[in-house]
Amino acid sequence: MIKALMSLWVSFVMLFVSFVPGYVAPENKNTSGKTYPYIFVHGFLGWGGDEGIDADFPYWGATSCHLISNLREEGYECYDASVGPLSSNWDRACELYAQLTGTRVDYGAAHSAKCNHLRYGRTYDEPLIENWGELDENGLMNKVNLIGHSFGGNTVRMLAALLADGSAEEIAATDPDDISPLFTGGKSDYINTVVAVCSPNNGSTMKYVLNNLKLIEPTLILVYTYVGVMGRSFANGYVDFHLEQFGLSEVPGEGDANQTIIKSIKTIMQQEYDNIAYDLSPDGAQAFNEKVDLKDDIYYFSYPFRTTFNVPLLNTEFPLPSTLAVLQLTAMAEGVYSVNLDTSYKLDKSWLPNDGLVNVVSASYPFGDAHKDYDPDNIETGIWNVMPLSRGDHGSAIGIGTDEESVMEFYNGMLTMIESLPVTS
Repeated sequence: MIKALMSLWVSFVMLFVSFVPGYVAPENKNTSGKTYPYIFVHGFLGWGGDEGIDADFPYWGATSCHLISNLREEGYECYDASVGPLSSNWDRACELYAQLTGTRVDYGAAHSAKCNHLRYGRTYDEPLIENWGELDENGLMNKVNLIGHSFGGNTVRMLAALLADGSAEEIAATDPDDISPLFTGGKSDYINTVVAVCSPNNGSTMKYVLNNLKLIEPTLILVYTYVGVMGRSFANGYVDFHLEQFGLSEVPGEGDANQTIIKSIKTIMQQEYDNIAYDLSPDGAQAFNEKVDLKDDIYYFSYPFRTTFNVPLLNTEFPLPSTLAVLQLTAMAEGVYSVNLDTSYKLDKSWLPNDGLVNVVSASYPFGDAHKDYDPDNIETGIWNVMPLSRGDHGSAIGIGTDEESVMEFYNGMLTMIESLPVTS
């Protein structure tokens, strides 16, 4: 009884705690003075800096500030990329690579044939990062730091994995003179750090909750219909849907969707695995995790958030009052869902704590990967350095409903820590 009362008291105190990041940055061990650009990658339903909506409501910073602009003013070289807000992890990684290199998006001959969509997407005339993957005048590699929020964390992991290992399927299906360098491997030294903030490394149980309620398919049809209409209208470009490979939207400023909306929706709905719903499920995340591994020359960091508290007598999780209103119901739903009624994937009560969309156990590290708690005096490559749990929800991690000071403290701490890392060969 005493333990239960103490737990209840702690829970009551934490009811009024909002976004609380906290960790100690290590002393600077980067003696070379070499720094790398930061590439910020948005998550599900997000957008990048080249879309019109970002000027009115930036994804990074949201209601608190324009985070990318603020970080640039402080001397950091930062870019916020734009990839498909509803696309699969594979497609998003291909789009990110094309932006970074200033090339045409190549989804792969094998992948596009299997998934019944166009192999090539739009062309980026200028690289986001000049001389990426080349040696500088001191013989050091020009790398990038990849930072992904939510599903963006999965996307940067996918990009790092493809750069390092390539794709055996694409190599087998493509003429050597016609294959994208993304699929040939041998480029793990292009990446300095992979950072996953509130990322569903092991998927999210919200996929199961929605599926049990029979909401996945009708929601997708509704969303794709919206994309098909808006993606062919004057509003295309204000938000960029990046679904021209399915003919569902047009390339902003170019037009020419290649088939009817109904046909495009039928095509994309038939994709069992090339869609974001599958990739966000624990089953889809498990399939992805089994195909990728950690690289010895890359630093990995994960930043889990938690916006729920345990109710001892019920042994469930309830959202804090400070949780965004739009996430109250989802946080509560995930806080009681510990028995999977959807697939054979095993769950337990460790999945209950969450940030409103992503389970803490999923945001901490991919199952099966080497990991350890963050130690500022011993940051290693080739292992997930799991940062201390931040008190906040999925939105507060990017500045929704919180103040500029807290957001800047969080990201300044992150970038200061990354700048301190010894440069790898």
